[in-house]
Amino acid sequence: MSKLPSGAEKRRAVREMFDAIAPRYDLVNRVMTLRLDVAWRRRTVRELALPAGSLVADLACGTGDLCRELARQGHSPVGLDFSMGMLRAAPAVVDGSIMINADVLELPLRAGALDGATCGFALRNLTAVQPLLTELARVLRPRGRVGLLEVDQPSNPMLRWGHGIYFGRLVPLIGAALSDRDAYRYLPESVAYLPPAGELQDMVRSAGFTDVRHHRLSAGIVQLITATRAG
Repeated sequence: MSKLPSGAEKRRAVREMFDAIAPRYDLVNRVMTLRLDVAWRRRTVRELALPAGSLVADLACGTGDLCRELARQGHSPVGLDFSMGMLRAAPAVVDGSIMINADVLELPLRAGALDGATCGFALRNLTAVQPLLTELARVLRPRGRVGLLEVDQPSNPMLRWGHGIYFGRLVPLIGAALSDRDAYRYLPESVAYLPPAGELQDMVRSAGFTDVRHHRLSAGIVQLITATRAG
């Protein structure tokens, strides 16, 4: 995918891409992150700081990694994704779990239905970020919590250089060997869609959230934004 698409073209391309890579998606994630993605998801759920039994949606849930972590930490997960390929590739999460084929920019949930929500590595795949934040504010109860996990770049120049080589050159090679070359070439390119960290935090605040915090994980290669729905 040499040219980054936008609008309806991006929506179609992203859906087709995730349908295609779904069967080996989890394997590639574990290999290219050296299993650090497991710790990142665990931290995301822990930072929600919600009581056990909370109803928490994972938006753009893919094969259900965050849903499984939510269940492991005692919550009731609801996964939503517009890629049927990803949902079909999802192993059983927990008995009674809910997985829904839906566009996360138009959530099929009533206002105030959720105690919390997560979204892992999906913001840059959306046609726009602000509509997602608006939907999150609508479906979360007052004082509900959100955790947005995304890629980032280290602030240290040497680490940034090394990360650029790994993410920009080696990750596409890993993807080509294990799954789909074009999809994993798109992955580092898609960072261009992501607003800068400060701007993204401001967007979260303007959508109706307080206590917005920015956490840098694994020397800054990943960021986690947590926030509380204004009461």
